[in-house]
Amino acid sequence: MTTHGGFEPVFCTIVPPHVLDKLAQAEDPALAGPARRTLQRDAFERTQRRLTTVIGATAVAAVADGKPQRTVHDARHGTDLPGHKVRGEGDKPGKDATVNRAYAGLGATFELLLKAYQRDSIDGSGLPLNATVHYDRDYNNAFWNGEQMVFGDGDGEIFLDFTIPIDVIGHELVHGVTQYTANLTYFGQPGALNESVSDVFGSLIKQYTLGQTAAEADWLIGAGLLAPRVTGKALRSMKEPGTAYDDDVLGKDPQPATMDDFVRTGRDNGGVHINSGIPNHAFYLAATALGGHAWERAGLIWYDVLTGGELKQQAMFADFATLTVKAARERFGDGEELDAVSKAWEQVGVRTL
Repeated sequence: MTTHGGFEPVFCTIVPPHVLDKLAQAEDPALAGPARRTLQRDAFERTQRRLTTVIGATAVAAVADGKPQRTVHDARHGTDLPGHKVRGEGDKPGKDATVNRAYAGLGATFELLLKAYQRDSIDGSGLPLNATVHYDRDYNNAFWNGEQMVFGDGDGEIFLDFTIPIDVIGHELVHGVTQYTANLTYFGQPGALNESVSDVFGSLIKQYTLGQTAAEADWLIGAGLLAPRVTGKALRSMKEPGTAYDDDVLGKDPQPATMDDFVRTGRDNGGVHINSGIPNHAFYLAATALGGHAWERAGLIWYDVLTGGELKQQAMFADFATLTVKAARERFGDGEELDAVSKAWEQVGVRTL
């Protein structure tokens, strides 16, 4: 497995640790129990991810023919991966809606990458896309482990089935794209950029699937994932970071929208799921200023930066912002694209170098 600048052992989940930490402290055991078990399982998988990096991952045969190679497995509420194969590429939909959503989400991600960015799968070389559903019991997360996607069913109290939001599927798969390209370090500002890139393209996959313009999109990450009892609409909002939820159990969405409110913390790998709100908001501002389909111009600029070879593993927000300005100029000239990108970073308080 080849990556730009070396291999970083990253285990990426959609639900941030600080959210699960909050749930784990709940007085109601129906809420605290699943959260604690999820944290324990995540810790185990994170260790496995590091071991895989040391030992080496199993080689996977890829065929770069511009067609997806999808396989969905069922863990049957166990934790052995990948589990039992239940649907392969070209198989007709079955009765399990979770399996069908996972299969469709893998396909939607593949299609956007290929049609919008001429990228053949997440590694650019036709890598097969594998997913496991019904992982563990009441598992409150979904993750990319460096080799495949894994989805929990949620506890039904706080989180529902993690295959429901297509942007969650896209988000996690795009961690794979980052792994094979810029390989951003998963800590501090580089880690927040890693998370933001996944939110950006996860949102674009949803918008592409729905045929939405930037003005029509909701710019929410994980809409439909929260159970009815939760006071909130999603895990994150790119349009209005910090407003996705405000719940008596989950607490309040901690994401900042600008550098004025940048959060300094040692938790969550230096706040990777928190401060990602800042570059997220910059993308939203650029995309909505340009209008039309966000994957066509703003998305192309972000993709150019991610895959162009100049983005360093330890890149800070200012480094990324500077490269987006450069990419906008190189691809579109000194026009509205350059102006929109420059102003977006200025609005969130990130200086370009």
